[in-house]
Amino acid sequence: MLDLDALRRRLPARPLTRFAPSPTGYLHLGHVVNAVWVWTIARALGGRVLLRVEDHDATRCRPEYEAALHEDLAWLGLVPDAVAPRQSDSGDAYTRALEQLARTHHVYACDCSRRTIARDVPDLFGEEMRYPGRCRERGLAFDTGRSVRVV
Repeated sequence: MLDLDALRRRLPARPLTRFAPSPTGYLHLGHVVNAVWVWTIARALGGRVLLRVEDHDATRCRPEYEAALHEDLAWLGLVPDAVAPRQSDSGDAYTRALEQLARTHHVYACDCSRRTIARDVPDLFGEEMRYPGRCRERGLAFDTGRSVRVV
């Protein structure tokens, strides 16, 4: 059972919760359960809800899915207190943050594919695969098509 009083003592007076769906399809039950949880906690603690659309998957995100998301949330009575810019609209902020992390050596470029990682790190006994950090010391440039990994 959730102890709201204990949670209230650990959080700011008006906590800000976040619901961050990715509009790669229509709202499904998992989204709804998560949204109800986020709104319930926010309201129980006198907090607010921020909606931030995570549209980073440009190949699967669609405007009609995002529009349907807003309509479905409103129909459910889950109206956010604030709406953050879409992730794709915040590219400059992300670029500046990434440049700062690169300058302070907190990230590095990686050219490993999922297949390479899966081959190098077998999923033994059902345990989670973990990236072994093999590109950390390679000094790769931050080029298109490469991942960025946190140190």
